[in-house]
Amino acid sequence: MRMHVWMLCLVFCASCASDERTCQKAPPNFVVVLVDDQAWNGTSVEMVPGMPESASDFHQTPWLDSLAQGGMRFSNARASAPVCAPSRYSIQFGKSPARIQLIRVGMNTSHIPHGDWVSLPKALRAIDSTYLAAHFGKWGMGGTPEEVGYDVSDGSTKNVDGGFVNDRSQWETEVVSDPKRVFELTDRAMGFIDSCHALSRPFFLQLSHYAVHTNIETTQASFEEVRATESGQRHRHQGMAGMTMDLDASLGQLLTKVDELGLDDNTYVIYLSDNGGVPNIPGAKKYEKSLNEPLSRGKWDAMEGGLRVPFLVSGPGVPANVATSAHVWGADLLPTVAELAGGWSEEPDSLDGGSFAHVLQGVHSTDVVRPNGGMAFHVPYQNRIALNRAHSAWISGHYKLLKFHDNGEVRLFDLEKDLEETTNLALKLPELAHDMESDLLDYLKQVKAPRWQEGITWKKDPFRSFESTH
Repeated sequence: MRMHVWMLCLVFCASCASDERTCQKAPPNFVVVLVDDQAWNGTSVEMVPGMPESASDFHQTPWLDSLAQGGMRFSNARASAPVCAPSRYSIQFGKSPARIQLIRVGMNTSHIPHGDWVSLPKALRAIDSTYLAAHFGKWGMGGTPEEVGYDVSDGSTKNVDGGFVNDRSQWETEVVSDPKRVFELTDRAMGFIDSCHALSRPFFLQLSHYAVHTNIETTQASFEEVRATESGQRHRHQGMAGMTMDLDASLGQLLTKVDELGLDDNTYVIYLSDNGGVPNIPGAKKYEKSLNEPLSRGKWDAMEGGLRVPFLVSGPGVPANVATSAHVWGADLLPTVAELAGGWSEEPDSLDGGSFAHVLQGVHSTDVVRPNGGMAFHVPYQNRIALNRAHSAWISGHYKLLKFHDNGEVRLFDLEKDLEETTNLALKLPELAHDMESDLLDYLKQVKAPRWQEGITWKKDPFRSFESTH
């Protein structure tokens, strides 16, 4: 049975009261707001300042705008996978989905030692035992939040707990009082913050919203407001715009709570999405260009539309209203949070993420050092509503290599000049293409990543467990 937040905090208070470190400078708090399926250009924040197409031409997010103005936005931030479960695992453990051998939803997770690996809350508690950790909202993984190290949670929740029904009705707008439970979840989060503040305990809070994943829900007030607003050229779905507005309003409640308690000077707020937005409204019409334009494709594919996400951070030492070109991904969160909290005495084995704490502190270098030198994205299955080809990608610096497993085709892109991924440089830069392909394949072999086989598709049951690895 789950304990009430205040009761659990009292237990921790009693057990930690004699800790001499409470006299030292207070360790920082962390609030991670993880949203679902929000596109890189799905908010009113220009992820690349001066590039209008890097923001929505319809969705309004004034509170996220405020977070951007008070902190740092990452123009080149990516999820670790173009679908939710692998991405969430990567955030929690600092490892790539390929290494975790969990590369799509619906897979068996019994091979994953959820309780043994170093996670975000466990890393913080190893640095300072007084940390309290809570997870509210969509878990979307195997195991339980408590097994992974969270003291308080609302359980091993999934999309269905956020009102998801997998049929055509998911794209129809429904007017409700609490869309995707954004306000209920935010209330729980604020209650946890209140309790920890009353006990003078540092905390790690992950608020994992079900929004803006379907089903599409919005409040009456937001729906009326967007219906009175002219739709954009790229984004026109009024229900999605309303739901985005409601999600943003809940973010405002959370930020206001942190500010009212006087915690803003010692709290890092990290906002990101679990993967990119959908490329189009399924069933509406055949794919021609992405809703994520100028990015190519979207959710389900390791193209930039499926990987790039809104990623913003505010907190102590983070310069205001700054955009960085640093390339980061979800696996970087664990080592970064650990460094910001004071650093671990010994880094865990087999991490794929690197710390970008120096970027947050305004250091000029935007290079993020990772154990394997690059970022691997692995989609070894076919998905008929996406590219429908098994593929993997390797990003190093501003170059990206895309490899298709059905015929060995290789594409190379310079993302600094070609966000749209339209100009294949593999023949023009054969040595670079060869080296990056070798790096990718060596990495997949090293971590024994799941290997594509003929007939392996997004929905097919045989891929719930796999026999073949690189």
